[in-house]
Amino acid sequence: MVDVPHRRPARTVRLRSVGHGELELQYRVVHGYRRAFRMAGQGPALVLIHGIGDSSDTWGELIPDLARTHTVIAPDLLGHGASDKPRADYSVAAYANGVRDLLTTLGIESATLVGHSLGGGVAMQFAYQFPERTERLILVSAGGVGREVNPVLRMVSLPGAHLMLSSLRLPGMRWQVGLAVGLMKLLDTDLGQDAPDLLNLVDALPDETSRNAFIRTLRAVVDWRGQVVTMLDRCYLTEGMPTMLLWGDRDSVVPVRHAFGAHEAMPGSRLEIFEGAGHFPFHADPGRFVSLVEEFTATTAPADWSREHWRELLCEGRPGLPLSRATERDLREASERSAT
Repeated sequence: MVDVPHRRPARTVRLRSVGHGELELQYRVVHGYRRAFRMAGQGPALVLIHGIGDSSDTWGELIPDLARTHTVIAPDLLGHGASDKPRADYSVAAYANGVRDLLTTLGIESATLVGHSLGGGVAMQFAYQFPERTERLILVSAGGVGREVNPVLRMVSLPGAHLMLSSLRLPGMRWQVGLAVGLMKLLDTDLGQDAPDLLNLVDALPDETSRNAFIRTLRAVVDWRGQVVTMLDRCYLTEGMPTMLLWGDRDSVVPVRHAFGAHEAMPGSRLEIFEGAGHFPFHADPGRFVSLVEEFTATTAPADWSREHWRELLCEGRPGLPLSRATERDLREASERSAT
């Protein structure tokens, strides 16, 4: 683990309880589309961005605790959860714009971003597009580092995926899939750690509109060869921005090797590994997750962004850091992938 430099003593905060009504979904119409979100608490803004096929509900167990010291905003990304699901742009850049616009309507100028899986890529993209509005980054099992990704997601990105997902809704299929999930857990496979959560994502695709939005989102970041978007080529821009990486060492979706690669490429970042956890470390050990987030935000100062510093970083480019062979390989591959 490498700590972010220039830590300061934890600030004294007044804890408050969170009312049940604060956890209910709220809505804003932005650009004509309804955006669902949960908002609770008081204090510095903390934005929780879920992964593909998921929704703000994935943070449900954590929001009450985090909202005791923060204003927590957990959106349902467009095409997900209770938000509208138009035939739209579902790229990470478009999602970053959507998060910015929602925060603007809520009167929030800057925030610490916590992004899981696809949401990690969105958080990193937000920090790249809007560094002046990003106080800290917390990336959880984030996409956009190496090419590797679970083969199931690569398969779903292929033509005909809609039929495959639709077949999971047929009578008896849910039982058969559940049986396979139980077997994977019994055999203690890495996929078994994540299978129940991944199965919940399938259950969250009840209709054709939801499935179409899911597939469009997936194809924006994954194809048959793996992940097609990279953040490695501009990780150096996080210099001076407090950044923490949280990963499960048994992640079957985005391998933990990517955590070490991102940690190498992000100057001053902090890395925390959840032993025995899969792709959802905040579900495996929510207590530790909340403690890490609270401690990190309390002991680091928000990024001090300036146009001059940003220009210097861009002009100097990626520094020649000593990197592992695997990370160097990922950086070479990054030139073959799209960088938004």
